[in-house]
Amino acid sequence: MNINKEWHEAHPMPKNPTLEQRIEWHIEHSKACKCRGMPKSIQEEIKRRKG
Repeated sequence: MNINKEWHEAHPMPKNPTLEQRIEWHIEHSKACKCRGMPKSIQEEIKRRKG
């Protein structure tokens, strides 16, 4: 597991995030850190939005 501690400290998930905030956070997280995969629900919503 490769965690980017600095990124996580600088980019906490907002409290009670909206779906949009969750999507944006997870997209940026996947670019900056490899500590875990993107949740399936977020992946599915991104695919749904791309049509």
